[in-house]
Amino acid sequence: MDEDEREETRDRFGELVNMTPAALEKWLASEESKDAGQHKDGGESTGHASGRRIVELLRTAKGDLTDDDYRHMREVVGYIRRHLAQRPSGDVRETRWRYSLMNWGHDPLA
Repeated sequence: MDEDEREETRDRFGELVNMTPAALEKWLASEESKDAGQHKDGGESTGHASGRRIVELLRTAKGDLTDDDYRHMREVVGYIRRHLAQRPSGDVRETRWRYSLMNWGHDPLA
């Protein structure tokens, strides 16, 4: 991945991940967060695991980010974009749709 691709990835990630590391950690500790998303064999959901990784990415200096970090950032951007396109009608404050997005670091009400 060249520097232009890294910069574009950081920019998109920064635009879409609108929760601070502290707010995301607090959210991930909630029951609503743990219940949202797809769970494999009753374990942690994909989004919840991603949220923990996002907290780490947000706290990592730009120069310390690896290619694997950038791949995850692109995955996060893709997920958020796809999920936003599926916004349900009505009040979304207490919906699994919003909770799933929040696990990926994006609060659509922020």
